[in-house]
Amino acid sequence: MKTTHDKQNELILKIKVAPRSSQAGIVGQYGDALKVKLTSPPVEGKANKELVEMLAKEFGVPKKNIEIISGLSSRNKIVRLYGAKGFQETQMRHE
Repeated sequence: MKTTHDKQNELILKIKVAPRSSQAGIVGQYGDALKVKLTSPPVEGKANKELVEMLAKEFGVPKKNIEIISGLSSRNKIVRLYGAKGFQETQMRHE
């Protein structure tokens, strides 16, 4: 999985979402992306909101520190997290 870090404690992730799943959660690596299952439908930003909430909880950052920089209306997204901690632990749990 490709990730980018810079000196401002920023993390950029490629994410493949699966909306309307029976259970929500981070599945693991999917090609060069992180696969995330969401229970929300991809309507009116509901799935994006659920994704931001899940990532905030998983990485221990406020929701305001998460930005979907590409793919707002796509299953393939690029997300920027500011102040993310615990990436290695998250990656190990979901591999």
